[in-house]
Amino acid sequence: MPRPRSLTTDDLAAAALTVIDRDGLSALTMRSVAKELRMATMALYRYVTDRDQLEILVANRILDPLDVSIPPNPDWRERAAILLDRVRVTASAHPAAIPLTLKHRQASPPTMHWIEAMLTVLTHAGFTGRDRVVAQRTMIDFLLGFLQNEHYASITGYGTATLAQAPGDEFPLLAQTATEAHTMSADDEFHSGVAVILRGLAP
Repeated sequence: MPRPRSLTTDDLAAAALTVIDRDGLSALTMRSVAKELRMATMALYRYVTDRDQLEILVANRILDPLDVSIPPNPDWRERAAILLDRVRVTASAHPAAIPLTLKHRQASPPTMHWIEAMLTVLTHAGFTGRDRVVAQRTMIDFLLGFLQNEHYASITGYGTATLAQAPGDEFPLLAQTATEAHTMSADDEFHSGVAVILRGLAP
C-alpha cells in the first residue's frame, strides 16, 4: 500500500511562502522548504514533481484571496480601475514573491476568474474582437510593469533620487522629472497611470 500523505499541498505552499517572505525568493529550494517542514527533502517529491510545481502552489496561495467580483460602479473605467488595484494589493502582500505571481499567473484559477471579470467589464462597455484583446492586454501590461517597478526598481527610492541628481545642464528634463517623481507615492503613481491608460481606451 502507498504511504499515506501527512501534508497537504497547501501546507507545502505555506511553508514555501514562509521561506520566501523571510529569506527572499533566491532562498526557495526543495531543501529549504523541507527544512521548514522538518522533513527529508526527498519526501517533498511525494507532493510535487519539481520546483516549478512548487512555485505554482505558492502563486496560487498568494492570489487565492483575490476578489474577482465585478464592482457595482456604473462607469466601466471605475470598474476596471478597481479590478486592477485588487491584483496589485493582493500580489503586493508578498513582495518577494512577485516574480512567481507574474510567471505563473496563467496557472492560477483566481487570475483566470479575474481576467473573466475584466473581460466582462470590457464587453459591457462595448469592446469586442481585437479591440477587447488590445484593451485587456494593455491593462495587463501596465499592471505587470508597475508591479515590477514598484518592488524591484525602487520607483520612489534610491534609483529615482540618483536620477534627480543628474547634471541639470546635460539632463534638465530627466533631473526635473525625477525630482518630481521622488515626491510621489507608489499609490499616486499607480492610480494616475491607470487613469491615463483607461482614458486612452475606447470601444
